Amino acid sequence: MRIGVPKEIKVHEYRVGLTPMGVRELVAQGHEVRVERDAGSAIGYSDQHYIDAGAAIVEDAEAVFREAQMVVKVKEPQLHECAWLSEGQVLFTYLHLAADRPQTDALLASGCTAIAYETVEDLHGGLPLLAPMSEVAGRMSVQAGAHCLEREQGGRGVLLSGVPGVSPGKVLVIGGGVVGGQAARIAHGMGAEVWVVDKSLPRLRELDEQFNGQVKTLYSSGENIRQKLAESDLVIGAVLVPGAKAPKLVTREMLALMPPGAVLVDVAIDQGGCFETSHPTTHAEPTFMVDGIVHYCVANMPGAVARTATQSLTNATLPYVEALANKGWQAALASVPGFAPGLNVHAGRLYCEGVAAAFDLPLEEIEELLQKN
Repeated sequence: MRIGVPKEIKVHEYRVGLTPMGVRELVAQGHEVRVERDAGSAIGYSDQHYIDAGAAIVEDAEAVFREAQMVVKVKEPQLHECAWLSEGQVLFTYLHLAADRPQTDALLASGCTAIAYETVEDLHGGLPLLAPMSEVAGRMSVQAGAHCLEREQGGRGVLLSGVPGVSPGKVLVIGGGVVGGQAARIAHGMGAEVWVVDKSLPRLRELDEQFNGQVKTLYSSGENIRQKLAESDLVIGAVLVPGAKAPKLVTREMLALMPPGAVLVDVAIDQGGCFETSHPTTHAEPTFMVDGIVHYCVANMPGAVARTATQSLTNATLPYVEALANKGWQAALASVPGFAPGLNVHAGRLYCEGVAAAFDLPLEEIEELLQKN
């Protein structure tokens, strides 16, 4: 199979779809890999590294898309990139379609087969291709939030760790999944007072045992969230409904409860955000203010630590890329446990329930498609 790896083009996005290690593994199995020039140069992967791994270097992104049978990316294609896709091509990347109607329409119009990292499942219902970036984003969320709390960033001038004689900062993590667990770990490690709210009692028990009660847990209800908002310096939005838009758990009215200069970090922004006042930002302009509250809503947070993130992502995605290349997409989705839910779009039809519900579009059955093929 001919596999194409274009350069990412979102603002300050330096990750790349495959490391040279990943390329070498695919070439060893008989596949061709074509990488856009300078696709990994910003994170220390030169064109020569890819050439040494067996890849061919292609001059521009359009040529990568045109020549590839499968395109492997990190972030969702921009609209002009969607126009380069065609029927019979496989696109394998993060999509987050439920928060992006224009991209959904463009992929449907292209006729391609679009498989989303974030909706692939494992045997236990986990999200193995979302988890690596969730781990990165969860850890980064506290780092970013701590910086935003500095007075010159618009924050209230609180040091999360505190100092002897001065109380530490207070952190509320909304959502106790992978992102929330990692955020709690870093905030606790910095010495902050940390609360995690979630609707899953088993998950709250896990967190309570993991942190030996030093991270406090609370059932997620509107009343409990409102109570903790009034006390919090930093709030991490770590809510995830796989494939669907995130629920709005903090309304604009609720911002009035928070101390002026407090910080909201919305890690759910790729799925529309879990704060009513959120809108996507970039690493170039990461924050904005609403009613005296700092909002950090960067839609590609792991892009700031792109080398670590790329290595972690390739470690997770490579077995699936190999399955797609070796078996073809139909056989790979049918035979690899949990892979089928990754299919979002095929031949102008939609196969992801969360996306169909978000836009009131017809939903096709994946099982019927795979049986036909």
